[in-house]
Amino acid sequence: MQTGKIGVTTENIFPIIKKFLYSDHEIFLREVMSNAVDATQKLKTLANMGDLKGELGDLTIRVAIDKKKGTLTVSDQGIGMTQEEIEKYINQIALSSAEDFLEKYKNQENAIIGHFGLGFYSTFMVSDKVEIITKSYKAKAKAIKWSCEGTPEYNIDNADKATRGTDVILYLDKDSKEFLEETKVNQLLNKYCRFLPVEIAFGKEKEWKDGKEVELEKNKVINDTNPLWTRKPADLKEEDYTKFYRDLYPISETPLFNIHLNVDYPFNLTGILYFPRIKNNIEIQKNKIQLYCNQVFVTDSVEGIVPEFLTLLHGVLDSPDIPLNVSRSYLQSDSNVKKISNHITKKVADRLAEIFKNDRKQFEKKWDDLKLFIEYGMISEEKFYEKAEKFTLLKNTDNKYFTLEEYQKLIKENQTDKNKTLIYLYTTNIDEQHSFVEAAKEKGYDVLVMDGQLDTHFLNHLEQKLKNSRFTRVDSDVIDKLVEKGETKELKLSSEQQNRLTPVFQGLLPDKANYLVSYEAMGENESPLLITQSEFMRRMKDMSSLGGGMNFYGEMPDSYNLVVNGNHTLILRLNDELEKKLSGDLKKIDEKIKPLNDNKAKLDKAVKDKKEEEIKQEDKDRIEELTKKISELQEKKNKLLKKFGNDNKLVKQLIDLALLANGMLKGEELTKFVKRSIELM
Repeated sequence: MQTGKIGVTTENIFPIIKKFLYSDHEIFLREVMSNAVDATQKLKTLANMGDLKGELGDLTIRVAIDKKKGTLTVSDQGIGMTQEEIEKYINQIALSSAEDFLEKYKNQENAIIGHFGLGFYSTFMVSDKVEIITKSYKAKAKAIKWSCEGTPEYNIDNADKATRGTDVILYLDKDSKEFLEETKVNQLLNKYCRFLPVEIAFGKEKEWKDGKEVELEKNKVINDTNPLWTRKPADLKEEDYTKFYRDLYPISETPLFNIHLNVDYPFNLTGILYFPRIKNNIEIQKNKIQLYCNQVFVTDSVEGIVPEFLTLLHGVLDSPDIPLNVSRSYLQSDSNVKKISNHITKKVADRLAEIFKNDRKQFEKKWDDLKLFIEYGMISEEKFYEKAEKFTLLKNTDNKYFTLEEYQKLIKENQTDKNKTLIYLYTTNIDEQHSFVEAAKEKGYDVLVMDGQLDTHFLNHLEQKLKNSRFTRVDSDVIDKLVEKGETKELKLSSEQQNRLTPVFQGLLPDKANYLVSYEAMGENESPLLITQSEFMRRMKDMSSLGGGMNFYGEMPDSYNLVVNGNHTLILRLNDELEKKLSGDLKKIDEKIKPLNDNKAKLDKAVKDKKEEEIKQEDKDRIEELTKKISELQEKKNKLLKKFGNDNKLVKQLIDLALLANGMLKGEELTKFVKRSIELM
């Protein structure tokens, strides 16, 4: 028997730390299985090159657990090792047999899981002791047993093994007994080894017979050695892609379509990406793309490898050219990764362009599901925007679809304002903003539907890209101001009449938001009152709610405009009633206010150009006294006007109608409105 110390030196320990410092202990199984597959693939390569005599025989890799002994064993029928190879590849930690093998068989290298090196030592994360019993394929090779208890000391001895290949026996430590459970091992094999290129058997097939589960003689093979992405697209049908998707995501709906990637230059990349159906905005989930290295599962966290917007897709990517066992920061700076990321972006854009060109009707039907992906890509990836602007669609309220170029031509004549800015009108909710949409349509305007989760960000992005263009929601202003043409109408209410009517309305407006009362010369057939919200303020608040870095706006209370149609017969009638009922009282108050205002104006003029310390105290006191008296009289006047509004059912009815048109009248106030409407009828 030979004993010795494992060769760990400063020269070779660094790559180990870099590659195998795993945070997740379950990764040991992936590494052991990868080495078993590696050994088997090497044997196949030797046979193909004519360097192996005799039959290959059964190459199935077997996994077994023994609860009594506390062991988990992985057995392969691969290339095996001689004592010299054990000393070179196991005892010298940083060496990888794959590197030597690749050098000799360069043309066969795609068949070797070489990037994992010897992750064998990850086994000591879960084991008190590890044994290797191995026999090389070489003629007259002796079986060897290597054992180590997680220290630099190891033992090598002769072993009793009749067939070539390697058994790795893990004596699991007390904290890792979960890996002796069949369900746990099944779970890990399904996660990491589901598509390995060599058959893997774990346990026996089972079936239900006479009301109980019976174990059969047949080995249970847990993997598909020839998964869909390794096959040629020309040999596959649409149902093959659908079935594979259902195998990957059993509870998901049928995807919209797929993209089959098959690249061998300037890097190796295969895979299938699916565009999933997203019923609503809440269903967005990332981490659905599975990343493989030569069919070995690595991760489903692909940020940095796949462009951010494509992490919303589902599917599989497989590449031996990604340095999988290093840090994410290294991944993000690696040139191969950047090339792969750019290529995936291009492939996705080309596929979407192809579908749009070949079958636009189908593309339009799927647009509402696709929109989220495409908008996300256009916002976050400039190269994708350049390709996607040709097939990106805008949908209007009549459910018609237009490319950006088509829509620009549609609205150019009618929706260009006096400043030669093209106005894109849109609604975020057709039902809630229905009256505003209809008003726009009556003007001959077209209205887009922008009700998606990213639409606020997207229209901001489009405004930066489209020259002399602006997006405006239909309820952000009165219809004549949405697309200003420079025309003016005469307002029938004087400034004094407007000032008197303002407190009448203010007294009945909801106190949960700020309302600014303004007057517009609108048509007699248009609404008497409208509630609008500034496009800028609303958009900033929307951006804040979406995490757009606009927190300042998000904390501000909602602010609306109550726009009074100063030419509507109901408003003019209301003004006449006010004049009849309060004209005398208001006139008396105004007569008291006028001399006070005159005196204050004279004093203000006298001290206008003086510094604070140059103004006499008596003048300061007089100005303060006059200001207070004017304020008290104005408040008295406002109380009269507010009381008039509170006592007048028409005022409350008009305000409630405006709130109702905006979907803002609810609960008790809506019940009162219905009762009042019946009374007025």
